[in-house]
Amino acid sequence: MGKKRVIKPSGEELTKEREKVEAKNAVVRAPLASQSGRIYIFSSYNNTIITLTGPKGDVLSWTSAGAIGFKGSKKATPFAASKVAEKICLTGQKLGVTKVAVFVRGIGGGRESAIRSLAGHGLEIISIADITPVPHNGCRPPKARRI
Repeated sequence: MGKKRVIKPSGEELTKEREKVEAKNAVVRAPLASQSGRIYIFSSYNNTIITLTGPKGDVLSWTSAGAIGFKGSKKATPFAASKVAEKICLTGQKLGVTKVAVFVRGIGGGRESAIRSLAGHGLEIISIADITPVPHNGCRPPKARRI
């Protein structure tokens, strides 16, 4: 068959190709004018999901422990929640978010560690609110059993 020749592209061709790929994968969002936003933390016994929104509530970015790469019961740990918060902080800094109001929902292990991680990575926390749904009187009980 003979030798196969490998054609090596020049440096200029490589940079053009890289620019095409980066332009295709880049998320195009204008920086926020107000530099403030909201962060919603949903922490369950199985996972931690953090959503970054604008001041009006429009979603800018979200991530979860499962999306980062944690599997199984490791998703519900405080360490995983702090890693999720770290990733959301980096995304928020790229978008120009500096001040956030934090809304926490759920009863998982990652609630407090996520808030501590947000504060530790340079976001100014304006307020923290717990919006966990609480039943007032619960479900209607079943009918009494007749024997």
